[in-house]
Amino acid sequence: MALRDILIHPDPRLKKPADPVSAFDRELHRLADDMLETMYEAPGIGLAAPQIGEMSRLLVMDCVKDDDEAPRPMVLINPEVVWTSDETSTYEEGCLSIPEQYADVTRPAEVKVRWQGLDGATVEEQFSGLWATCVQHEIDHLNGKLFIDYLGPMKRQMITRKMQKLKREKARA
Repeated sequence: MALRDILIHPDPRLKKPADPVSAFDRELHRLADDMLETMYEAPGIGLAAPQIGEMSRLLVMDCVKDDDEAPRPMVLINPEVVWTSDETSTYEEGCLSIPEQYADVTRPAEVKVRWQGLDGATVEEQFSGLWATCVQHEIDHLNGKLFIDYLGPMKRQMITRKMQKLKREKARA
């Protein structure tokens, strides 16, 4: 396993739709392991492959926050939302590609998602609460959409400028 660099917005790769995964091989397992390690180290609760420059429809997540509860690392390949509740919920979202910036985003409170596991088998699960928010946020990444795209233009521009400044500072360091 290896830690991967997380792309910082604005990076054109973060705005491109990812390609479906068709090869369920050792390389895919390695990518998933690297992504989980990178996500936990960041620390975050979700990470999509485009965030590390891999343009594949793959995401990892683990929304267990209680130290007394066992971690639940999940790897979702080619995920798609197949059902959403009419009820919505609003969470203050952040993103590893947009560090230290947070905003309220309203999404369906529950979603049913279908995806493939590392073995290629189809899985389906219904998510609610933080899990629902996280899986929708990460699937958005696979479609080239960021949480700031849900914000008004002024707030989105302000955050983008902060990220450009952060990238310049990192480049100088």
